[in-house]
Amino acid sequence: MSGLEYLERPAAGEPVGLWVLHHGRGADAHDLLPLADVLDPERRLHVVAPRGPLELEGWPGRHWYVVPRVGYPDPATFHAAYTALAAFHDATGERTGLGPGQTVLGGFSMGAVMSYALGLGPDRPSPAGIMALAGFLPTVDGWDADLRSRFSLDAFVFHGRQDPVMTVEFARAATAELEAGGLLVEYHETDAGHAIDPAIVPAAQAWLERLAGTFPP
Repeated sequence: MSGLEYLERPAAGEPVGLWVLHHGRGADAHDLLPLADVLDPERRLHVVAPRGPLELEGWPGRHWYVVPRVGYPDPATFHAAYTALAAFHDATGERTGLGPGQTVLGGFSMGAVMSYALGLGPDRPSPAGIMALAGFLPTVDGWDADLRSRFSLDAFVFHGRQDPVMTVEFARAATAELEAGGLLVEYHETDAGHAIDPAIVPAAQAWLERLAGTFPP
């Protein structure tokens, strides 16, 4: 077991899939859980939100890894979080009976980075989809994206053009790399800053609903 604490929002009935939401830096498991009812109003998915393992001094929230430079996670803390999340994802799938082919990994900011990392890691099974909101594909020793085996993976990518924390070029570069690897990417950007722009909610909801409709029974 990973030992990560988590919150969850059960489906209204028998879940058709699993959605794992990874929060950003300085937040916690409560941060993105309300997004579940916004993007999955019919509550078709079982939603789980783990809490990052690292504390931030002077902050109430958590984070996943140390940031020496945006785009380049600290290897030691990144790999520790990666290992913990891998164990958490596996245990959650076993507990719910929902496998990788019925799973969406999503996150905001640092949580989007971890969604990319776990969703594209060469030692990890491919999920059905990745929702990356204001994040980037990490550059870190010991991790490379495995795109050749992810041809059936769908991605929803959003980034704000006015983001002062992680520039929009990160999202554009990630989208180009994913598309070059043969993945189907739905890309959106707006004039938002480092936030989830409400303007993309209809598109994100439609993407998630369409993807959930493809999950095996």
